Amino acid sequence: MDFTALHPYVYYATEYRFSKGQTSYPRICYTSSLYLISEGKGIISTCGRKHEAASGSLVYIPAGQPHEWIADTQDPMVHICCYFDWAFMDRSSVFENASAICYDFPQLRTTLVGPAFPYPLPEYSRAENLRVWIDWFRRFYTANDYTSERSFMRNLKVQYQFQQFIDFFLTQVLPDDNFPDPRMYKLLDRMEQDMVQGNLKPLEAYYMELKISRGYFFELFKQATGLSPVQYMNNFRISRAKDDLGSADLSITEIAEKHGFSSIHYFSKLFRQLTGLTPREFREKQHTE
Repeated sequence: MDFTALHPYVYYATEYRFSKGQTSYPRICYTSSLYLISEGKGIISTCGRKHEAASGSLVYIPAGQPHEWIADTQDPMVHICCYFDWAFMDRSSVFENASAICYDFPQLRTTLVGPAFPYPLPEYSRAENLRVWIDWFRRFYTANDYTSERSFMRNLKVQYQFQQFIDFFLTQVLPDDNFPDPRMYKLLDRMEQDMVQGNLKPLEAYYMELKISRGYFFELFKQATGLSPVQYMNNFRISRAKDDLGSADLSITEIAEKHGFSSIHYFSKLFRQLTGLTPREFREKQHTE
């Protein structure tokens, strides 16, 4: 699996209270699962490893990984949990519930085990602010049912809230070198809006807003996009120009001006560098296809 296929989808999210000494029995979830211990304590046992689970414990179990929960005999734990895939899988023709669990390991249908995340994620971590994590989970609580016509609109909202949560989760548990600085996402959104509105500011305005040096800004930008700021802006503007060349009733000169190019000559030269065609050749090709 790579990031082009990444589209987290939650099937079931709820709060579950264990009884004293209760066990989940050894099991394998077809989906990935994430558990926050909000109260009490217990043990999570998986692949020969045991973790003490207490209030604030955050446990991630990848799809297909055997595990068992055992609640404390005096102060049983409370799970706030969700069952999800990193990319949607349709199991409705095989399982009654959306978040299927296998208790008889030899009967596991391996082809229905959900995909893995491209980077290793910590199995056990701690939630620094328990109330914040609980609030995140509660935004996307959902029944363990498949989406139907009646539940479609609610499901859209649930998935929207869940994907925001996954973004929060990943920024908390992944090492900094795996993902770009989260500030860059907001900055890229603002830069793109400024380009669309014809109000692009000098680069200095953007990195001064982040209160970082020019060199560090360029480093973060390259980490987030794989390009320098100028390369990114040129690609963005040429991409929008291609849309206009294919559909808008504008001259090439008007398109160049619309997207902030200083001259038709520079626009044509850059367009050819990035697409292999001149703007005129690109337009003619679009109209003949």
